[in-house]
Amino acid sequence: MDDQEILHNQLERLNEEHRELDVMIEKMLGENIVNQIAVQRLKKRKLLLKDQMLKLKSRLLPDIIA
Repeated sequence: MDDQEILHNQLERLNEEHRELDVMIEKMLGENIVNQIAVQRLKKRKLLLKDQMLKLKSRLLPDIIA
């Protein structure tokens, strides 16, 4: 397995976790009693995942000389 393939696999795993967090947050917000602290933690985790995904995407894109 080469580096590009490893990065793609990591990116896909992060994307999946990001989608799962979306579902969890929506489910929690739909409940009558919402644990705001738990929702905030999930949202922070989502932001961390998004940052990691952007870093991986930038490593996958070839350097372009402007």
